[in-house]
Amino acid sequence: MQSSMAETHSPAPRYPLLDEMRGLALVSMMGYHAMWDLVYLFGVYAPWYGGMPGFLWQQATSWCFILLSGFCLRLGHHPIRRGLVVFAAGALVTAVTALFMPADLVLFGVLTFLGAAMVLTGLLRPALEKLPAWAGLLGCALLFIVTREINSGYLGFGGWVIAELPGALYRDFVMTFLGFPGPGFYSTDYFSLFPWLFLYGAGYFLQKLTGRERMEPLRRSVCPPLGWMGRHSLLLYLLHQPALYGALTALSLLARQLG
Repeated sequence: MQSSMAETHSPAPRYPLLDEMRGLALVSMMGYHAMWDLVYLFGVYAPWYGGMPGFLWQQATSWCFILLSGFCLRLGHHPIRRGLVVFAAGALVTAVTALFMPADLVLFGVLTFLGAAMVLTGLLRPALEKLPAWAGLLGCALLFIVTREINSGYLGFGGWVIAELPGALYRDFVMTFLGFPGPGFYSTDYFSLFPWLFLYGAGYFLQKLTGRERMEPLRRSVCPPLGWMGRHSLLLYLLHQPALYGALTALSLLARQLG
């Protein structure tokens, strides 16, 4: 316990490779959103994007982002304060899309989730630190698998159904945030608190299980530009959609003039 507490409160070193992994996940997310704009806003025909390849791309990117965020929480300081900033950024995205793109509203998007996960994990951290890392990791992984489909009305994973959930859970705004979307709910980017909090927790306990001594290889740098993107991921996330839309609009106008 003493070594764990010393690790928790000692100054957090920088791990460039973690920043670069976050930057790579951000590039993948930008690419996915650029493709979304092309398909749904500019009418590009790409049936693969709405099928399994596009789904796997979206899921792999999201899982990496959430796991990395949970993994890095123990390495930083002031998780509650940082979480409130990220949550506010998610609220800004919701407000902007509601005002200017209501048909493509982002409600309870990934930033809202990540902010809430940081705040909750920060508040629960004293209790979480008392759990053995292996037990926390295994428990979070199992809970994520079991609750993976609660947005769809049942406990289970994919086509594996453990139990149908009561329809009364799917009724209002608060329950939608928790993971039980009410009637008529729509969002182009929906990450409810559950099941994703369990994946975030898996990242948290994975770092605890790994420990800083075994993280020494992460001190190396492979691609500094990706590291810069990872360190500024929140700002770049907020700016990338307007930039993508502007660039694609300009290219579309240019193509029409040339055509």
